[in-house]
Amino acid sequence: MTGIQLDSIRYDSQGLVPAIVQDAISKDVLMLAYMNKESLEKTVATGTTWFWSRSRQELWNKGATSGHTQRVVSLRYDCDADTLLVLAEQTGPACHTGSYTCFGSEIPVAGADSAETGEPAAVTASADRFGILSRLESVIASREAERPEGAYTTYLFEKGIDKILKKVGEETAEVIIAAKNRDHDELRYETSDLIFHLMVLLRESKLPLDDVMAELERRHMSKSK
Repeated sequence: MTGIQLDSIRYDSQGLVPAIVQDAISKDVLMLAYMNKESLEKTVATGTTWFWSRSRQELWNKGATSGHTQRVVSLRYDCDADTLLVLAEQTGPACHTGSYTCFGSEIPVAGADSAETGEPAAVTASADRFGILSRLESVIASREAERPEGAYTTYLFEKGIDKILKKVGEETAEVIIAAKNRDHDELRYETSDLIFHLMVLLRESKLPLDDVMAELERRHMSKSK
């Protein structure tokens, strides 16, 4: 977003434009802040997010003090050019409260999925068949950011890549053994463990699950021609 594209942005009467920040990996919405012309230009120039504080009336670079920085992966604007969408790689929590996302509080809505109760709305099986993978990706992302004490996922991230790879190797072996045993219950359990640890590995490696799905789609389309 340079040149004429920057000039296309429509600021409000205070010279501001809302900027929605989304995790480029998990696709969770992390926060909403405001940019003015200068902070937008600094964001483009530095590759990290800069905003305008309406309360302090000054520019601020996200994570400059806390270390919870946002590396911009993509910067877009909507059809009216009056709202920005920032896809970023988030380091640590995005929220000042220490939470992964600022949007952690839910208002119950009739017929909607509930993250609190885990009770799904009435949807077709095909529509939500792999929805758990998206939800799991979000949980893993929040664990990496917040590092809650006592959580197994926290333990994996704190131990680092070698420990995660060791667990992936162990779970792969367990899947092989379960398959050789012809035990469906064991195979289901061990496969679930393997998928979980693979998703932790993807998060540690900053590789979105979407990229893996896109690769599978690419291979499918290639073979179907």
